[in-house]
Amino acid sequence: MTDSQPTDLRASARELHDAGLCVLPIKADGSKAPSVRSWTPYKLERSAPDEHDAWFGAGRPAGIAVVYGAVSGNVEMIEFEGHAVREGLLDEVTEIMDASGLGETWAQVLTGWATESPSGGRHYRVRVEGADVPGNTKLASRLAREDEYTDEERQRLREKPGARIIRVQIETRGQGGYGLVEPSSGSVHATGRPYLRLEGGPASIPTLDVAQWQAIRDVCRMLDTLPKPESPKTAPKPQQPLPEGGVRPGEDFEARTDWADILQPAGWSYVIQRGRTRYWRRPGKDRGLSATTGHAEDRDRLYVFTSSTEFTAETPYTKFGAYALLHHNGNHKAAAGALRRDGYGSEPPRRRLASVPAQSQHFADGSSALDPDHAPDAHEGFEGGPQLRSVPSRPELEITNEADGIDGVLQLMADGRLPDLYKRSGGPCWVYRDDNDDPVVQQLGTDNLRAYLADHVSSFTLKRNPLTEQLEEERELLMPKSCSTILGRKDWPLPTLRGVVTSPVIRPDGTLLDSLGYDRATGLYLEPRVKLRRLQPQVTRDSLDRAKSIVLDQVLKDFPWVAASDRAHFLGALLTPILRPYFHGPTPMFVLTATAAGSGKSLLKDIFRHAYGIADTAWPENDTELRKSITTQLYGTGQPVVVLDNLPNGYVIKSPVLSALLTSEVWGDRVLGATSKVTMPNDRLWIVTGNALRTGGDNGRRVLWVRLDPDCPDPDQRDNFTIGDLRPWLRANASTLVAALVTLVRAWVAAGTPQVRVRKGDYSEWASLMAGLLDFLGVDGWMADRNEARDQDDELQEWSLFLEMWRETYGSEPLATGALIKGLPNHVPRKGDEPPSANQLGIWLKARQGRYFGTHKVVMVVDSHRKQNLWRVEQHADRGTGGHES
Repeated sequence: MTDSQPTDLRASARELHDAGLCVLPIKADGSKAPSVRSWTPYKLERSAPDEHDAWFGAGRPAGIAVVYGAVSGNVEMIEFEGHAVREGLLDEVTEIMDASGLGETWAQVLTGWATESPSGGRHYRVRVEGADVPGNTKLASRLAREDEYTDEERQRLREKPGARIIRVQIETRGQGGYGLVEPSSGSVHATGRPYLRLEGGPASIPTLDVAQWQAIRDVCRMLDTLPKPESPKTAPKPQQPLPEGGVRPGEDFEARTDWADILQPAGWSYVIQRGRTRYWRRPGKDRGLSATTGHAEDRDRLYVFTSSTEFTAETPYTKFGAYALLHHNGNHKAAAGALRRDGYGSEPPRRRLASVPAQSQHFADGSSALDPDHAPDAHEGFEGGPQLRSVPSRPELEITNEADGIDGVLQLMADGRLPDLYKRSGGPCWVYRDDNDDPVVQQLGTDNLRAYLADHVSSFTLKRNPLTEQLEEERELLMPKSCSTILGRKDWPLPTLRGVVTSPVIRPDGTLLDSLGYDRATGLYLEPRVKLRRLQPQVTRDSLDRAKSIVLDQVLKDFPWVAASDRAHFLGALLTPILRPYFHGPTPMFVLTATAAGSGKSLLKDIFRHAYGIADTAWPENDTELRKSITTQLYGTGQPVVVLDNLPNGYVIKSPVLSALLTSEVWGDRVLGATSKVTMPNDRLWIVTGNALRTGGDNGRRVLWVRLDPDCPDPDQRDNFTIGDLRPWLRANASTLVAALVTLVRAWVAAGTPQVRVRKGDYSEWASLMAGLLDFLGVDGWMADRNEARDQDDELQEWSLFLEMWRETYGSEPLATGALIKGLPNHVPRKGDEPPSANQLGIWLKARQGRYFGTHKVVMVVDSHRKQNLWRVEQHADRGTGGHES
């Protein structure tokens, strides 16, 4: 404390006011906040002496502060934090000021009005002339050391490990800011220590022109140590190291050149060096500093603080970046060429185009050999591993002449030298895994084909060197129009992709397809959902028993099946993807339904997800959207199972589009975004899920039911299952489950594929195979729910009851539709809540004549006398012999 420091706040306020400064009272609670309701007006108008009397009179405990900026005569305060003073930063700034020619000006600042804060910091004030004082500004900061972290900062790092903890070292208080001054003391500051005057006072604040003050601020900013990002304009893009230890010209220039060799020829002056940091002054300036080099810890870069140079202010420059700007207008390529001509960098080894390495992508030819180096560990007797994959050498192709280039690509296709490229309806395609690890079939466009050829073919053109007259190969990509010409053909010499499978499957000849990638015998592409386990050459009784135990006694054991048929149907659905290539024709849709939410439908779906992968889609709003969704799944996805999920509670499945799908071996439609029609094999297993679902129309004959009924409140709270929580078990044991399912099918094939003849319309071949397979496995209930299934069909049930009541009431008497509506008002089928008109009922009867609903059918009788159609009901007497009762 100096003798000139006032001892009481009122006297201090008078001194500050007389010096033209705006004064504020500060709370005595350690918060350093103003004790007035709002101090915003004092940013524009100085406080008055009568306010000072009220604030500081009668010995009231408070602190005192000065509002900086225009209201106090354009005064700005510069603050060195206590830790910065203790670390010698103030001494370093003073030394740099002296060396840069700013020593006298800086001495005026140090001796004008200096205050020591309770934390040991230093506050200096300057009255700026020639420009408005800016707002509060942080001039220099550094990253905090670990030993400095507060408890709050340590918690922040736990929550955000990448966060930066920063310590401000030098900052200003300017327009709109305020700062505490002496003699504030006691509880005004959290430490309880006072503010002390070290030099001068408010009356001796030095006045500096804006250029002097800016030069001082620039020096302070040069002490900032926070990392600054490089700009693409100031540094070349990061590049991979050159082979064989090669060095690029820019890298060599960085290592061999000093900043003085770059800056001094351009008129820059070296001023001083402290540690590894060197300070520079721009051309045309006789004092102050303009830039630093060597200040950053990670790399020796130039950082310019002024906008009056060729360099962009406050942007790091590498030596090569600075050279490129000064001599080549920022063109890094031209700069590298000039440096190479000057002897920088190593001479790159010449590489022939033919030596470009092949891509590491696989090409599987369906070989059944196993790769012992990549086989996973054995698990419970089931073994597996990926198949060997061969990669052909990368071919070369001259495309100097476009026609020859197109012919060359087609020849490479015919020779099988383009890996993982196939064809299907619509043209060439490839298979890849998306972000969800699901297989996707990508139809190639022009850009896709061009990118593919860039990866897999070393295409080049021949050009003559005008100096040596020699022909030189120059890497060149096939032109987009050439790719379009190739894609515009009607056929391509590529293997046909007939589908994607995600587990081992049975080929039509009864052999097992378990080789990764493309199988030429079937045209199928095996992209397994889980790692395949190496299967034993022969299925033994022990392995079959283990497989049955895993599937039946563990995975499916605890589901609340309504009847044995529900478990049998689900197992049939679960085995169908493995058998899909073995039989012809479509399969019915499986309806997973339950009496209440939480019964286990999602778990059943997850079994398919983990074993095979599923294409999961919401139930569309209408048949148009349903058709689009079906086409999208068949055309773009590779999962063998499509799930239409979460139908509304009690929904009646009645869709002609779905009926057409479930009876079609091939699906044709126009793909979204295209004008041409494509055809796709309908080789998926279709599943719908929902609670209390029913069917209507023709859909009832095209589904198999899998029903769950836990028969308890809160079914999702059930526990004590055989294998515990099924989902974690599936994540850990999906490969075991797939191996078990494959083993069940292999055992049946090894036994000669015994069948049990079952009639199921369009699905009879599949149904008979599955009946034989389940009978072989000892699983009862296959398609034993036919009577119950009829009860699930609203239309069948409604018309059966109507015809039965009609027959019971009128016998075989022919009747007009109007008489039926009047005589059986409570039994006539309805559309909505209203009964049909006579004409509408006639249309419905025509559409259903000859079709049995239960044991009854409706027959039209033409009344030629009255010129109208009459109707009667006939009953089937013996379904075995075809005898009828009229």
